[in-house]
Amino acid sequence: MAIDHDRTEGSAKNIAGKAKEAVGKVTGDRKTQAEGRADQAEGKAQNTAGSIKDTLRGK
Repeated sequence: MAIDHDRTEGSAKNIAGKAKEAVGKVTGDRKTQAEGRADQAEGKAQNTAGSIKDTLRGK
């Protein structure tokens, strides 16, 4: 049973966004922090879309 590609890609974006936000906090770069939070939101949305697709396919 394979999970939807959006779920894996969304999870990866979420993790990368957390790392980017952390780097921004350490360096004091508010732009990087904001980009990290945006990446996290995008990743969560994509992961949710993948979950919905999996549910509709019965996985």
